[in-house]
Amino acid sequence: MKYRISLIALILLFACEPKQQKTDSSNTASQLPKAIIELANTVKQFPDSMGLRFKLADVLDSAGDYQESLNQLDSLIIKDKANFGLWFKKALVSTHNKDTNNAINAYVNAIKVYPSPDALLALANLYAEKKDPESLNLCKQVADLKLGRTYLAHTLFITGIYHARIGNTSNAIQFFNQCIANNYSYMEAYMEKGFVYYDQHKTKDALMVFQTVITLKNNYADGYYWMAKCNELLADKAAAIDNYQKALTLDKSIKEAADAIARLKKASGS
Repeated sequence: MKYRISLIALILLFACEPKQQKTDSSNTASQLPKAIIELANTVKQFPDSMGLRFKLADVLDSAGDYQESLNQLDSLIIKDKANFGLWFKKALVSTHNKDTNNAINAYVNAIKVYPSPDALLALANLYAEKKDPESLNLCKQVADLKLGRTYLAHTLFITGIYHARIGNTSNAIQFFNQCIANNYSYMEAYMEKGFVYYDQHKTKDALMVFQTVITLKNNYADGYYWMAKCNELLADKAAAIDNYQKALTLDKSIKEAADAIARLKKASGS
């Protein structure tokens, strides 16, 4: 399995920190943190408190109990369908729950209430991954607001994603380059540009891009991982092992890196 940046991370730039994935969706109340159980009990005492219920939805999201978080949000939305914040939060939690269709529906409803640039971009990002040209319309809508180079970079990145996903790689590279020109530290744009080269078997070009990534951010695990993959294709086993190890040191969850190290060491007899 390829280890690539989750593009949903773009959404998280706008609203929240990444959440920890729950390991067992059948968690019982006794397995939840004590603070969450206490908050849930308080909500039972004050069921009409929107603030308490929203806080419970938020902490459940953080704990990885996405479905229960969504249940809490739905109970609030029933009473207040014109609340942008509730729809936006539901979209985020649905994204964490890997339910793209539910996330899209929630963003659409949020935008009906208030077409914030963050919601428009988040929706555009999801559409881009689904190869839906509506992504381009939403990006143009945000770009036309002229909110500055940060938002412009986001629109260019998402436009590049759309073109990459439909196979229009030359346009994708062009938009990723424009994104970088507006924000030279936009790691996701570099990585996606490298992925395009890698998939085209332009391994040396891809390696140069990933080297740029770790030059700009030397603790970026994804950059080392993909450098290692390029090293391996270029038959530089020593460099591949070294970079896989650096990636694994920075992010122990990259199982593919550990597997690759074991495979390469076994092949070399070390």
